[in-house]
Amino acid sequence: MANQKSFPGPIPILMIVIFLAALCTWLLPAGEYKKLSVHENNFVINKDSGEIILPLTQKTLDSLGIQIKAEKFIHGDIRKPVSIPGSFTPLKRNGQGFIAILQAPIKGIIDSVDIILFLLIIGGFMFVFNETGAMVKGITWLAHTMKGKEAWLIAILTIVFSFFAGSYGMAEEALVFYPILVPLFLAAGYDLLVPLAIIFGGTSVGALPAFSNPFSTIIASNAAGINWMDGLPQRLILWVIVTGLLVWYILRYAAKIKKNPKASWVYQIDGAVAPIYDIHISSNSNPKIDGKTKLLLLIYIATFLGMIGGVVFLDWWTTEMSALFLASSILIAWISRIKEKIFIREFIKGAESLLSVAFIVGVARGVTIILNEGHISDSILFFTTHVVQGMQPALFILLLLFFYIIFSFFIQSSSGMAVLTMPIIGALAILVHIPGREIVNSYMYGMCLMSFLAPTGLILPSLAMVNISYKTWYKFVLPFLIILVIISMAALILGIYS
Repeated sequence: MANQKSFPGPIPILMIVIFLAALCTWLLPAGEYKKLSVHENNFVINKDSGEIILPLTQKTLDSLGIQIKAEKFIHGDIRKPVSIPGSFTPLKRNGQGFIAILQAPIKGIIDSVDIILFLLIIGGFMFVFNETGAMVKGITWLAHTMKGKEAWLIAILTIVFSFFAGSYGMAEEALVFYPILVPLFLAAGYDLLVPLAIIFGGTSVGALPAFSNPFSTIIASNAAGINWMDGLPQRLILWVIVTGLLVWYILRYAAKIKKNPKASWVYQIDGAVAPIYDIHISSNSNPKIDGKTKLLLLIYIATFLGMIGGVVFLDWWTTEMSALFLASSILIAWISRIKEKIFIREFIKGAESLLSVAFIVGVARGVTIILNEGHISDSILFFTTHVVQGMQPALFILLLLFFYIIFSFFIQSSSGMAVLTMPIIGALAILVHIPGREIVNSYMYGMCLMSFLAPTGLILPSLAMVNISYKTWYKFVLPFLIILVIISMAALILGIYS
Protein backbone atom coordinates (compact mmCIF):
# COMPACT_ATOMS: atom_id res chain seq x y z
CA MET A 1 0.00 0.00 0.00
CA ALA A 2 1.58 3.29 -1.11
CA ASN A 3 2.00 6.24 1.20
CA GLN A 4 1.09 4.24 4.31
CA LYS A 5 1.63 6.27 7.46
CA SER A 6 3.49 8.92 5.41
CA PHE A 7 1.85 11.75 7.34
CA PRO A 8 3.78 12.92 10.43
CA GLY A 9 2.72 11.49 13.78
CA PRO A 10 1.00 13.51 16.53
CA ILE A 11 4.11 14.55 18.47
CA PRO A 12 6.05 15.77 15.37
CA ILE A 13 2.99 17.75 14.24
CA LEU A 14 2.72 19.43 17.64
CA MET A 15 6.42 20.24 17.72
CA ILE A 16 6.09 21.87 14.29
CA VAL A 17 3.18 23.96 15.60
CA ILE A 18 5.22 24.91 18.68
CA PHE A 19 8.08 25.99 16.40
CA LEU A 20 5.71 28.10 14.26
CA ALA A 21 4.20 29.67 17.38
CA ALA A 22 7.72 30.52 18.59
CA LEU A 23 8.50 32.04 15.18
CA CYS A 24 5.42 34.25 15.50
CA THR A 25 6.76 35.64 18.79
CA TRP A 26 9.67 37.12 16.78
CA LEU A 27 7.49 38.46 13.96
CA LEU A 28 4.44 39.85 15.78
CA PRO A 29 4.45 42.79 18.20
CA ALA A 30 4.08 41.81 21.85
CA GLY A 31 1.44 43.16 24.19
CA GLU A 32 -1.21 42.19 26.67
CA TYR A 33 -4.48 43.24 28.22
CA LYS A 34 -4.65 43.80 31.93
CA LYS A 35 -6.48 40.94 33.58
CA LEU A 36 -9.07 41.06 36.35
CA SER A 37 -9.34 38.15 38.77
CA VAL A 38 -10.81 37.42 42.19
CA HIS A 39 -8.66 36.79 45.25
CA GLU A 40 -9.80 36.71 48.87
CA ASN A 41 -13.15 38.46 48.22
CA ASN A 42 -11.58 41.27 46.22
CA PHE A 43 -10.98 42.05 42.57
CA VAL A 44 -7.30 42.07 41.67
CA ILE A 45 -5.71 43.67 38.61
CA ASN A 46 -2.22 42.40 37.90
CA LYS A 47 0.29 45.00 36.68
CA ASP A 48 4.03 45.02 36.20
CA SER A 49 4.35 47.39 39.14
CA GLY A 50 2.26 45.16 41.39
CA GLU A 51 -1.37 44.41 42.13
CA ILE A 52 -4.34 46.76 42.36
CA ILE A 53 -6.99 45.66 44.86
CA LEU A 54 -10.57 46.73 44.10
CA PRO A 55 -13.92 46.01 45.77
CA LEU A 56 -15.77 42.93 44.59
CA THR A 57 -18.79 44.95 43.41
CA GLN A 58 -20.77 45.62 40.26
CA LYS A 59 -19.62 49.25 40.37
CA THR A 60 -16.03 48.09 39.87
CA LEU A 61 -16.98 46.04 36.82
CA ASP A 62 -19.00 48.90 35.34
CA SER A 63 -16.10 51.32 35.78
CA LEU A 64 -13.79 48.93 33.91
CA GLY A 65 -16.26 48.43 31.06
CA ILE A 66 -16.67 44.71 31.81
CA GLN A 67 -20.26 43.69 31.02
CA ILE A 68 -20.47 40.82 33.50
CA LYS A 69 -22.57 40.57 36.65
CA ALA A 70 -20.54 40.61 39.86
CA GLU A 71 -22.48 37.56 41.06
CA LYS A 72 -20.76 35.46 38.41
CA PHE A 73 -17.42 36.15 40.08
CA ILE A 74 -18.77 35.83 43.61
CA HIS A 75 -20.38 32.43 42.94
CA GLY A 76 -17.34 31.11 41.13
CA ASP A 77 -18.98 30.84 37.68
CA ILE A 78 -15.98 32.69 36.25
CA ARG A 79 -12.70 31.44 37.69
CA LYS A 80 -10.13 32.53 35.11
CA PRO A 81 -8.74 36.07 34.70
CA VAL A 82 -10.86 38.28 32.43
CA SER A 83 -9.41 40.73 29.91
CA ILE A 84 -10.19 44.40 30.65
CA PRO A 85 -11.43 46.27 27.54
CA GLY A 86 -9.24 49.17 26.43
CA SER A 87 -6.31 48.10 28.58
CA PHE A 88 -4.02 46.68 25.88
CA THR A 89 -0.42 47.70 26.47
CA PRO A 90 2.48 47.08 24.06
CA LEU A 91 5.34 45.16 25.60
CA LYS A 92 8.95 44.58 24.73
CA ARG A 93 9.27 41.69 22.32
CA ASN A 94 9.91 38.42 24.11
CA GLY A 95 10.87 36.07 21.29
CA GLN A 96 10.82 32.40 22.24
CA GLY A 97 14.06 30.68 21.26
CA PHE A 98 15.41 27.16 21.07
CA ILE A 99 15.40 26.61 24.83
CA ALA A 100 11.80 27.85 25.10
CA ILE A 101 10.74 25.48 22.31
CA LEU A 102 12.33 22.55 24.16
CA GLN A 103 10.75 23.59 27.45
CA ALA A 104 7.26 24.21 26.01
CA PRO A 105 6.14 20.56 25.85
CA ILE A 106 7.55 19.94 29.34
CA LYS A 107 5.71 22.96 30.74
CA GLY A 108 2.61 21.82 28.86
CA ILE A 109 2.79 18.39 30.46
CA ILE A 110 3.18 19.99 33.92
CA ASP A 111 0.28 22.34 33.22
CA SER A 112 -1.90 19.43 32.03
CA VAL A 113 -0.90 16.97 34.73
CA ASP A 114 -4.47 16.60 36.01
CA ILE A 115 -5.76 15.54 32.58
CA ILE A 116 -2.72 13.29 32.07
CA LEU A 117 -3.22 11.48 35.37
CA PHE A 118 -6.90 11.10 34.59
CA LEU A 119 -6.03 9.38 31.30
CA LEU A 120 -3.43 7.11 32.90
CA ILE A 121 -5.87 6.00 35.61
CA ILE A 122 -8.50 5.32 32.94
CA GLY A 123 -5.96 3.12 31.16
CA GLY A 124 -5.36 1.21 34.39
CA PHE A 125 -9.10 0.85 34.97
CA MET A 126 -9.63 -0.53 31.45
CA PHE A 127 -6.90 -3.17 31.75
CA VAL A 128 -8.08 -4.30 35.18
CA PHE A 129 -11.61 -4.64 33.82
CA ASN A 130 -10.37 -6.50 30.74
CA GLU A 131 -8.57 -8.95 33.05
CA THR A 132 -11.95 -10.09 34.36
CA GLY A 133 -13.10 -11.18 30.88
CA ALA A 134 -16.38 -9.30 31.33
CA MET A 135 -15.53 -6.93 28.46
CA VAL A 136 -15.17 -9.77 25.96
CA LYS A 137 -18.37 -11.44 27.15
CA GLY A 138 -20.28 -8.17 27.10
CA ILE A 139 -19.11 -7.13 23.65
CA THR A 140 -19.76 -10.62 22.28
CA TRP A 141 -23.30 -10.50 23.63
CA LEU A 142 -23.91 -6.96 22.33
CA ALA A 143 -22.48 -7.79 18.89
CA HIS A 144 -24.79 -10.81 18.74
CA THR A 145 -27.83 -8.87 20.00
CA MET A 146 -27.32 -5.90 17.65
CA LYS A 147 -26.48 -8.02 14.63
CA GLY A 148 -28.29 -6.50 11.67
CA LYS A 149 -29.15 -3.37 13.72
CA GLU A 150 -25.75 -1.64 13.68
CA ALA A 151 -27.21 1.39 11.87
CA TRP A 152 -29.51 2.03 14.83
CA LEU A 153 -26.59 1.67 17.23
CA ILE A 154 -24.54 4.20 15.23
CA ALA A 155 -27.40 6.70 15.18
CA ILE A 156 -28.24 6.35 18.88
CA LEU A 157 -24.63 6.60 20.09
CA THR A 158 -23.85 9.59 17.86
CA ILE A 159 -26.90 11.45 19.18
CA VAL A 160 -25.97 10.58 22.79
CA PHE A 161 -22.39 11.86 22.46
CA SER A 162 -23.57 15.00 20.67
CA PHE A 163 -26.15 15.64 23.40
CA PHE A 164 -23.59 15.21 26.18
CA ALA A 165 -21.27 17.70 24.46
CA GLY A 166 -24.01 20.23 23.79
CA SER A 167 -25.57 19.98 27.25
CA TYR A 168 -22.65 19.82 29.68
CA GLY A 169 -19.52 19.95 27.55
CA MET A 170 -18.28 16.36 27.27
CA ALA A 171 -14.77 16.42 25.80
CA GLU A 172 -11.82 14.66 27.46
CA GLU A 173 -14.18 12.24 29.22
CA ALA A 174 -15.19 10.77 25.86
CA LEU A 175 -11.74 9.20 25.46
CA VAL A 176 -12.74 6.45 27.88
CA PHE A 177 -15.33 5.07 25.45
CA TYR A 178 -12.92 4.03 22.68
CA PRO A 179 -11.97 0.70 24.32
CA ILE A 180 -15.67 -0.15 24.43
CA LEU A 181 -16.76 0.82 20.92
CA VAL A 182 -13.69 0.02 18.81
CA PRO A 183 -13.94 -3.78 19.26
CA LEU A 184 -17.72 -3.64 18.93
CA PHE A 185 -17.74 -1.95 15.52
CA LEU A 186 -14.79 -3.92 14.21
CA ALA A 187 -16.69 -7.08 15.07
CA ALA A 188 -19.68 -5.71 13.14
CA GLY A 189 -17.57 -5.35 9.99
CA TYR A 190 -16.76 -1.63 10.07
CA ASP A 191 -13.39 0.13 10.13
CA LEU A 192 -11.67 2.20 12.82
CA LEU A 193 -13.09 5.46 11.46
CA VAL A 194 -16.64 4.57 12.48
CA PRO A 195 -16.11 4.57 16.29
CA LEU A 196 -13.86 7.64 15.91
CA ALA A 197 -16.59 9.48 14.00
CA ILE A 198 -19.22 8.47 16.55
CA ILE A 199 -17.23 9.51 19.64
CA PHE A 200 -15.00 12.38 18.52
CA GLY A 201 -17.32 13.51 15.74
CA GLY A 202 -20.35 13.35 18.02
CA THR A 203 -18.79 15.37 20.82
CA SER A 204 -17.30 17.88 18.37
CA VAL A 205 -20.52 18.52 16.47
CA GLY A 206 -22.50 18.76 19.71
CA ALA A 207 -20.16 21.51 20.86
CA LEU A 208 -21.10 23.68 17.86
CA PRO A 209 -24.59 24.75 19.04
CA ALA A 210 -23.67 23.93 22.69
CA PHE A 211 -27.14 24.86 23.94
CA SER A 212 -26.29 24.70 27.67
CA ASN A 213 -22.56 23.95 27.83
CA PRO A 214 -21.24 25.66 31.01
CA PHE A 215 -17.66 25.68 29.65
CA SER A 216 -18.52 27.59 26.46
CA THR A 217 -22.05 28.98 26.11
CA ILE A 218 -22.61 30.04 29.71
CA ILE A 219 -19.09 31.36 30.42
CA ALA A 220 -18.94 33.21 27.09
CA SER A 221 -22.41 34.72 27.58
CA ASN A 222 -21.49 35.84 31.07
CA ALA A 223 -18.24 37.37 29.82
CA ALA A 224 -20.11 39.15 27.01
CA GLY A 225 -22.66 40.47 29.50
CA ILE A 226 -25.73 38.67 28.12
CA ASN A 227 -28.13 36.00 29.37
CA TRP A 228 -27.03 32.56 28.14
CA MET A 229 -30.69 31.69 27.48
CA ASP A 230 -30.76 34.32 24.72
CA GLY A 231 -30.77 32.33 21.47
CA LEU A 232 -31.46 28.97 23.14
CA PRO A 233 -34.30 27.93 20.75
CA GLN A 234 -32.12 28.63 17.71
CA ARG A 235 -29.24 26.62 19.19
CA LEU A 236 -31.50 23.66 19.88
CA ILE A 237 -32.75 23.73 16.29
CA LEU A 238 -29.18 23.91 15.02
CA TRP A 239 -28.20 21.00 17.29
CA VAL A 240 -30.89 18.84 15.70
CA ILE A 241 -29.73 19.83 12.19
CA VAL A 242 -25.99 19.26 12.63
CA THR A 243 -26.39 16.09 14.70
CA GLY A 244 -28.78 14.63 12.14
CA LEU A 245 -26.34 15.55 9.40
CA LEU A 246 -23.49 13.75 11.18
CA VAL A 247 -25.63 10.65 11.71
CA TRP A 248 -26.42 10.59 7.98
CA TYR A 249 -22.76 11.13 7.07
CA ILE A 250 -21.51 8.28 9.27
CA LEU A 251 -24.26 5.88 8.17
CA ARG A 252 -23.51 6.64 4.52
CA TYR A 253 -19.81 5.89 5.01
CA ALA A 254 -20.48 2.83 7.17
CA ALA A 255 -22.83 1.33 4.56
CA LYS A 256 -20.24 1.89 1.84
CA ILE A 257 -17.42 0.08 3.63
CA LYS A 258 -19.73 -2.68 4.85
CA LYS A 259 -20.48 -3.35 1.19
CA ASN A 260 -16.85 -2.95 0.08
CA PRO A 261 -14.18 -3.00 2.85
CA LYS A 262 -11.55 -1.78 0.37
CA ALA A 263 -13.46 1.51 0.09
CA SER A 264 -12.38 2.30 3.66
CA TRP A 265 -10.14 5.36 4.04
CA VAL A 266 -8.27 3.45 6.73
CA TYR A 267 -7.50 0.63 4.31
CA GLN A 268 -6.56 2.97 1.46
CA ILE A 269 -4.25 5.23 3.48
CA ASP A 270 -3.04 3.35 6.56
CA GLY A 271 -3.39 -0.22 5.37
CA ALA A 272 -4.26 -3.11 7.66
CA VAL A 273 -3.74 -1.35 10.99
CA ALA A 274 -4.77 -3.05 14.21
CA PRO A 275 -6.51 -1.43 17.20
CA ILE A 276 -4.50 -0.97 20.39
CA TYR A 277 -7.05 -2.97 22.39
CA ASP A 278 -6.35 -6.70 22.50
CA ILE A 279 -9.98 -7.87 22.59
CA HIS A 280 -11.27 -10.65 20.37
CA ILE A 281 -14.94 -11.32 19.81
CA SER A 282 -16.07 -14.91 20.21
CA SER A 283 -17.91 -16.61 17.37
CA ASN A 284 -20.34 -18.25 19.82
CA SER A 285 -23.71 -18.27 18.09
CA ASN A 286 -25.68 -17.92 21.34
CA PRO A 287 -23.56 -16.09 23.95
CA LYS A 288 -24.73 -15.97 27.57
CA ILE A 289 -23.86 -13.61 30.42
CA ASP A 290 -23.64 -15.00 33.96
CA GLY A 291 -24.55 -13.12 37.14
CA LYS A 292 -21.00 -12.12 38.05
CA THR A 293 -20.41 -10.73 34.57
CA LYS A 294 -23.66 -8.77 34.78
CA LEU A 295 -22.52 -7.27 38.11
CA LEU A 296 -19.13 -6.29 36.67
CA LEU A 297 -20.75 -4.74 33.60
CA LEU A 298 -23.19 -2.89 35.86
CA ILE A 299 -20.25 -1.44 37.85
CA TYR A 300 -18.54 -0.54 34.59
CA ILE A 301 -21.59 1.32 33.25
CA ALA A 302 -22.32 2.89 36.66
CA THR A 303 -18.77 4.28 36.74
CA PHE A 304 -19.33 6.19 33.49
CA LEU A 305 -22.80 7.36 34.51
CA GLY A 306 -21.39 8.43 37.87
CA MET A 307 -18.67 10.41 36.12
CA ILE A 308 -21.22 12.18 33.91
CA GLY A 309 -23.52 12.88 36.86
CA GLY A 310 -20.64 14.20 38.94
CA VAL A 311 -19.54 16.59 36.21
CA VAL A 312 -23.07 17.86 35.55
CA PHE A 313 -24.45 18.11 39.09
CA LEU A 314 -21.51 18.14 41.51
CA ASP A 315 -18.92 20.25 39.66
CA TRP A 316 -16.52 17.32 39.42
CA TRP A 317 -13.40 17.52 37.35
CA THR A 318 -10.25 15.45 36.95
CA THR A 319 -9.46 14.83 40.63
CA GLU A 320 -12.91 13.49 41.45
CA MET A 321 -13.21 11.57 38.17
CA SER A 322 -9.78 9.99 38.63
CA ALA A 323 -10.70 8.93 42.17
CA LEU A 324 -13.92 7.37 40.85
CA PHE A 325 -12.10 5.24 38.28
CA LEU A 326 -9.46 4.22 40.82
CA ALA A 327 -12.15 3.16 43.29
CA SER A 328 -13.97 1.21 40.58
CA SER A 329 -10.73 -0.55 39.62
CA ILE A 330 -10.23 -1.70 43.21
CA LEU A 331 -13.88 -2.78 43.54
CA ILE A 332 -13.73 -4.78 40.29
CA ALA A 333 -10.48 -6.45 41.40
CA TRP A 334 -12.04 -7.38 44.76
CA ILE A 335 -15.20 -8.86 43.21
CA SER A 336 -13.16 -10.81 40.64
CA ARG A 337 -10.65 -11.96 43.25
CA ILE A 338 -7.74 -10.62 41.22
CA LYS A 339 -4.49 -11.06 43.13
CA GLU A 340 -2.61 -7.97 44.24
CA LYS A 341 0.40 -8.54 41.95
CA ILE A 342 -1.82 -9.14 38.93
CA PHE A 343 -3.89 -6.04 39.76
CA ILE A 344 -0.80 -3.82 39.97
CA ARG A 345 0.66 -5.35 36.81
CA GLU A 346 -2.51 -4.82 34.76
CA PHE A 347 -3.11 -1.34 36.15
CA ILE A 348 0.41 -0.22 35.22
CA LYS A 349 0.14 -1.87 31.79
CA GLY A 350 -3.11 0.04 31.25
CA ALA A 351 -1.49 3.32 32.19
CA GLU A 352 1.38 2.54 29.81
CA SER A 353 -1.09 1.92 26.97
CA LEU A 354 -2.35 5.52 27.20
CA LEU A 355 1.01 7.14 27.94
CA SER A 356 1.39 8.32 24.34
CA VAL A 357 -2.11 9.84 24.46
CA ALA A 358 -1.26 11.58 27.73
CA PHE A 359 1.93 13.03 26.23
CA ILE A 360 -0.01 14.34 23.23
CA VAL A 361 -2.39 16.23 25.55
CA GLY A 362 0.52 17.77 27.45
CA VAL A 363 2.59 18.71 24.40
CA ALA A 364 -0.46 20.36 22.79
CA ARG A 365 -0.67 22.66 25.79
CA GLY A 366 2.88 23.78 25.00
CA VAL A 367 1.60 25.77 22.01
CA THR A 368 -0.50 28.03 24.24
CA ILE A 369 2.42 28.40 26.66
CA ILE A 370 4.69 29.64 23.86
CA LEU A 371 2.10 32.22 22.75
CA ASN A 372 1.46 33.41 26.31
CA GLU A 373 5.12 33.64 27.30
CA GLY A 374 5.86 35.41 24.03
CA HIS A 375 3.04 37.90 24.85
CA ILE A 376 1.38 37.62 21.45
CA SER A 377 -1.95 35.94 22.32
CA ASP A 378 -3.46 39.29 23.30
CA SER A 379 -1.70 41.03 20.40
CA ILE A 380 -3.40 38.79 17.85
CA LEU A 381 -6.75 39.61 19.44
CA PHE A 382 -6.03 43.36 19.68
CA PHE A 383 -4.99 43.92 16.08
CA THR A 384 -7.72 41.70 14.69
CA THR A 385 -10.47 43.59 16.49
CA HIS A 386 -9.15 46.90 15.15
CA VAL A 387 -9.35 45.64 11.58
CA VAL A 388 -13.07 44.84 11.80
CA GLN A 389 -14.28 48.13 13.31
CA GLY A 390 -16.84 49.94 11.12
CA MET A 391 -17.74 46.93 9.00
CA GLN A 392 -21.22 45.89 7.93
CA PRO A 393 -22.81 43.49 10.45
CA ALA A 394 -22.96 40.50 8.05
CA LEU A 395 -19.33 40.91 6.98
CA PHE A 396 -18.26 41.50 10.58
CA ILE A 397 -19.92 38.35 11.93
CA LEU A 398 -18.48 36.17 9.15
CA LEU A 399 -14.98 37.58 9.66
CA LEU A 400 -15.41 37.02 13.38
CA LEU A 401 -16.30 33.39 12.68
CA PHE A 402 -13.10 32.94 10.67
CA PHE A 403 -11.11 34.79 13.31
CA TYR A 404 -12.23 32.22 15.86
CA ILE A 405 -11.54 29.37 13.45
CA ILE A 406 -7.94 30.58 13.02
CA PHE A 407 -7.36 31.63 16.64
CA SER A 408 -8.75 28.30 17.89
CA PHE A 409 -5.91 26.53 16.12
CA PHE A 410 -3.69 27.81 18.93
CA ILE A 411 -6.15 27.86 21.84
CA GLN A 412 -8.54 24.92 22.18
CA SER A 413 -9.73 25.73 25.70
CA SER A 414 -13.32 26.92 25.31
CA SER A 415 -13.42 28.61 28.72
CA GLY A 416 -9.98 30.14 28.20
CA MET A 417 -10.97 31.52 24.81
CA ALA A 418 -14.21 32.90 26.24
CA VAL A 419 -12.68 34.91 29.07
CA LEU A 420 -9.81 36.04 26.84
CA THR A 421 -11.93 37.40 23.98
CA MET A 422 -15.56 37.98 24.99
CA PRO A 423 -15.09 41.12 27.12
CA ILE A 424 -13.26 42.78 24.21
CA ILE A 425 -15.29 41.53 21.25
CA GLY A 426 -18.54 41.79 23.19
CA ALA A 427 -17.92 45.50 23.66
CA LEU A 428 -16.87 45.83 20.00
CA ALA A 429 -20.10 44.17 18.83
CA ILE A 430 -22.11 47.03 20.32
CA LEU A 431 -20.36 49.43 17.94
CA VAL A 432 -21.46 47.46 14.87
CA HIS A 433 -24.99 46.74 16.19
CA ILE A 434 -24.76 42.95 16.41
CA PRO A 435 -26.75 40.98 19.01
CA GLY A 436 -24.54 39.63 21.77
CA ARG A 437 -25.87 36.10 21.26
CA GLU A 438 -24.41 36.02 17.74
CA ILE A 439 -21.00 37.03 19.07
CA VAL A 440 -21.20 34.06 21.41
CA ASN A 441 -22.41 31.85 18.55
CA SER A 442 -19.55 32.89 16.27
CA TYR A 443 -17.11 31.98 19.02
CA MET A 444 -18.72 28.56 19.56
CA TYR A 445 -19.03 27.78 15.85
CA GLY A 446 -15.45 28.82 15.12
CA MET A 447 -13.96 26.82 17.99
CA CYS A 448 -16.00 23.75 17.08
CA LEU A 449 -15.11 23.86 13.39
CA MET A 450 -11.39 24.08 14.15
CA SER A 451 -11.63 21.41 16.84
CA PHE A 452 -12.24 18.83 14.10
CA LEU A 453 -8.70 19.39 12.83
CA ALA A 454 -6.67 21.36 15.40
CA PRO A 455 -3.64 19.36 16.59
CA THR A 456 -3.76 21.40 19.80
CA GLY A 457 -7.14 19.86 20.67
CA LEU A 458 -8.36 16.30 21.18
CA ILE A 459 -8.09 14.97 17.64
CA LEU A 460 -4.53 13.67 18.05
CA PRO A 461 -5.24 11.85 21.33
CA SER A 462 -8.39 10.44 19.73
CA LEU A 463 -6.46 9.24 16.69
CA ALA A 464 -3.94 7.61 19.00
CA MET A 465 -6.79 5.76 20.72
CA VAL A 466 -7.90 4.16 17.41
CA ASN A 467 -4.41 3.90 15.86
CA ILE A 468 -5.08 5.64 12.54
CA SER A 469 -3.36 8.59 10.88
CA TYR A 470 -4.33 12.26 10.77
CA LYS A 471 -4.42 12.06 6.97
CA THR A 472 -7.12 9.36 7.13
CA TRP A 473 -9.29 11.47 9.42
CA TYR A 474 -8.73 14.57 7.24
CA LYS A 475 -9.86 12.73 4.10
CA PHE A 476 -12.95 11.43 5.88
CA VAL A 477 -14.10 14.59 7.63
CA LEU A 478 -13.28 17.36 5.10
CA PRO A 479 -16.53 17.16 3.05
CA PHE A 480 -18.60 17.14 6.23
CA LEU A 481 -16.61 20.07 7.61
CA ILE A 482 -17.25 22.15 4.48
CA ILE A 483 -20.99 21.57 4.92
CA LEU A 484 -20.73 22.61 8.59
CA VAL A 485 -18.95 25.85 7.65
CA ILE A 486 -21.73 26.75 5.21
CA ILE A 487 -24.43 25.96 7.79
CA SER A 488 -22.62 28.02 10.45
CA MET A 489 -22.29 31.02 8.12
CA ALA A 490 -25.99 30.84 7.21
CA ALA A 491 -27.03 30.52 10.88
CA LEU A 492 -25.00 33.60 11.89
CA ILE A 493 -26.35 35.77 9.06
CA LEU A 494 -29.92 34.74 9.82
CA GLY A 495 -29.24 35.42 13.51
CA ILE A 496 -28.15 39.03 13.11
CA TYR A 497 -31.18 39.94 11.00
CA SER A 498 -33.82 38.03 13.00
